[in-house]
Amino acid sequence: MRPNFTLFTLLLLHCWHIDRIHGQKSEGALTVVEKSKGEGADEEEATVGDEDEGDLEVVQPTELWQTLKPGQAVPAGSHVRLNLQTGEREVRLGEEQLKYWRQEHREEEETLSSFSPEELKRAMKKIKEDSNAAHNQASVESRFRPLEELKEDMAQLHLLVETDFQIMKRLLEQLNSSNTTTEQRVSVLQELEYLVHQVDNAQTLCSMGGLQLILGGLNSSDFRVQENSAFVLGSALSSNPVVQVKAVEDGALQTLLTALATAQPLHVRKKVLFAMASLLRHFPFAQHHFLSRGGLQVLSELFREDGGGIVRTRIVTMLYDMISEKELISQKGLEAFMDSAHEERVRQYSKVSLQGALLDEGWCLLVPQLLDSTEHDYREKALRALLAMAPVCLQEYRSHSSLLGSLLSLQDQYQDLIQSEMILGEENSYFLEIVELIEALHVKMK
Repeated sequence: MRPNFTLFTLLLLHCWHIDRIHGQKSEGALTVVEKSKGEGADEEEATVGDEDEGDLEVVQPTELWQTLKPGQAVPAGSHVRLNLQTGEREVRLGEEQLKYWRQEHREEEETLSSFSPEELKRAMKKIKEDSNAAHNQASVESRFRPLEELKEDMAQLHLLVETDFQIMKRLLEQLNSSNTTTEQRVSVLQELEYLVHQVDNAQTLCSMGGLQLILGGLNSSDFRVQENSAFVLGSALSSNPVVQVKAVEDGALQTLLTALATAQPLHVRKKVLFAMASLLRHFPFAQHHFLSRGGLQVLSELFREDGGGIVRTRIVTMLYDMISEKELISQKGLEAFMDSAHEERVRQYSKVSLQGALLDEGWCLLVPQLLDSTEHDYREKALRALLAMAPVCLQEYRSHSSLLGSLLSLQDQYQDLIQSEMILGEENSYFLEIVELIEALHVKMK
């Protein structure tokens, strides 16, 4: 009897509790739809009532379950469950919400995956280059001041930027002044030599009357002034036909021959020879007058006096260049390419009887003396000149008692050098070229 009473009492209390729940309004205003999912949890689909939405903290669900704190509301369509293990409510996106959420993420992934790895690399590289360019531009701008600002500062300091014309004018005024010391003259000439390497500056020097001042320096009693004057003249004449013509008109040829015939130190003679070679190169008119005024006699005296070989080598090189120029300009088969200027050059070269003069002045026997040098370069220059002079000097070569022996000795020497280099695994075509020159001259002498 007592157990039945107890059971009746429990049922009564349970019904009273249910009635109380239905009679009260939930604080969250949740409409619950029960579903059976998962293990150890009750899942619900919940909506938030419009009347209380403004007073509640609404949680933004995701695809994962997250704990729902007391007093928090969830959007309509969300899934809410009671975790029976922890006793806490949890919420995530509902089925419809998950479907749209997954669709949006899929579209984003497809958009990202539409770019190939190469395109992404190029895009990243472009971003980096643009960033570096902007940084470099800012760095350059920070290091340099605007031109207008610099001009203003220079004007305030009374500074003047000189042109080459103004510099040469100032230098020539110093060179022409009687108050200029020898040291200052040397310094002025060195500055002028640097400037006249430019073709326009060299021609400007002539138009300003500077060529006469330079030629006057060759007659100076100071060897340093002579040397630097010859250096300026040679640099101005190099590959500059306008200056070459002006120099001949101003008497440069006779001045240079006089300087070569005068006893001078080696360093002065080298610079004067440089100026002479620059004046005669590709200028048949000057070459003709050089021969008619005894130029070869002056050079032969220098050749005999030189014991070291450097002056001899420069003289032989100058003669070889003059012979080669005439042969090149007079080659047959060029008639189709000849214009009036070329015809005039051929006519002028025809008046230069250089090889006949070389034979008359004894150069056929002078040049072989350079073969006695121990310098490979000197020997090479001598061999090339001997081959160029062979058309008029061949008989002299054959009558030269020691020339053939010297050639055979040199051939053996250079063959040994080539063999030694081959053993060491080295290749030097320079020695092979010398052997070929010796063999070519030997063949002509047979």
